[in-house]
Amino acid sequence: MDNMKILRGRGLVIFAILLSLLYMVYRIYAHNSGAATLREETLADAVPIVAIINPKPLPPTQTITLPGNIQGWFEAPIYAQVSGYVKMWYTDYGAKVKKGDILAKINAPALDAQYRQAKADLASERALYGLAKLTAKRYLALRQKHSVSEQSISVKVAEANAQAARVNAAEQNVKNFEALIRFKTIVAPFDGVVIDRNINVGDYVNKEGTISSPTAISNLFTVADVSKVRLFISVPESFGAFLKPGLTAEVTVPQLPSRRFTAKFLTVAGGFNVSTRTAVTEFVLDNEDRALWPGSYAKVSLTTPVHSDFLTIPTSAMVFQENGTEVAVLTDEDRIHFKSIAVGKILDATVEVTEGITSTDRIVNNPSAALLENEKVRIVTPAAGYDRLNTDGPAAKEVSVPMDNPAPTEAAASTE
Repeated sequence: MDNMKILRGRGLVIFAILLSLLYMVYRIYAHNSGAATLREETLADAVPIVAIINPKPLPPTQTITLPGNIQGWFEAPIYAQVSGYVKMWYTDYGAKVKKGDILAKINAPALDAQYRQAKADLASERALYGLAKLTAKRYLALRQKHSVSEQSISVKVAEANAQAARVNAAEQNVKNFEALIRFKTIVAPFDGVVIDRNINVGDYVNKEGTISSPTAISNLFTVADVSKVRLFISVPESFGAFLKPGLTAEVTVPQLPSRRFTAKFLTVAGGFNVSTRTAVTEFVLDNEDRALWPGSYAKVSLTTPVHSDFLTIPTSAMVFQENGTEVAVLTDEDRIHFKSIAVGKILDATVEVTEGITSTDRIVNNPSAALLENEKVRIVTPAAGYDRLNTDGPAAKEVSVPMDNPAPTEAAASTE
């Protein structure tokens, strides 16, 4: 009995020892396995993660927005041609007028007196011509009787002809004053709208200015034909080749922000301004409802086709180093390689690259300043909303994670 108890006790001790050994082996194995897993994940997390984009070709069309100036189809500033006082004006700002309508009348007493003097001089010259003509006729009648010499006859005939010339000069002088007299009445040159009036009753006006601006020439009225309007814009050199018949532009004006007008190309200056490198271009807009006013500022959008082999990349992909502007490109082994690029135009959120990359290059977007040449990286797709500019980028090789805060793995979390 005692032997059985001793054997049973020894068996329990041996079992306990074996169980302890198994537990220790398990703990050693688990520890080594966790350490290996942690090491692998730590090494993997030490590799920089990047998001990549591919260069994109330029869109087939390009839109440029330019300031424009709207003018009437015809605009006629009307100036005084005679000196006098404004007797009355009959049309005000915004008045619709027909060709020949009276706009104002000028009282010019000095001109009236000169006109009367010119008519009196004409009457005097005509009387003298009548006398010279009669005298020459009588001398010619005496030729047959040889009562006067041929010399006297020639003199009287020449005097009559000279007096006839003086009559013609006096008649022309009267016509000149008659033309000036007509300028006392200011009339509309064509159908249109009065967009400017610079006179009041009693103002003294002349060809040099008005009583309000005696040292500057000032127009009395401005009449504009606004059934159609002209649009003038200054277009940059790069768009010069597209300025031709058939081109249209979308136009908006501040007073009608929700309305869009279509302007048609009319003509372009045959050269560029050397100061601004732009060409004055003229468009025409129908304006039957008189919605567009002369002098309006216009916002003009021009859309033209683009023929270019250049590529575009987001501005966030550029790297500025001592070698100039570069991009970080991935090799076939997913290693970093910096390439120098030449930048053409800077657009809104992208830049035009003229040389240095191809459409198949995999370019790192938002590259870290810590990236080194030939460094191994991992490629991920940015989390939703991180990069809205390049939503159609290349497929990810690994699951998507936020770029700036990668999620820890379960093993790492459990180890911690």
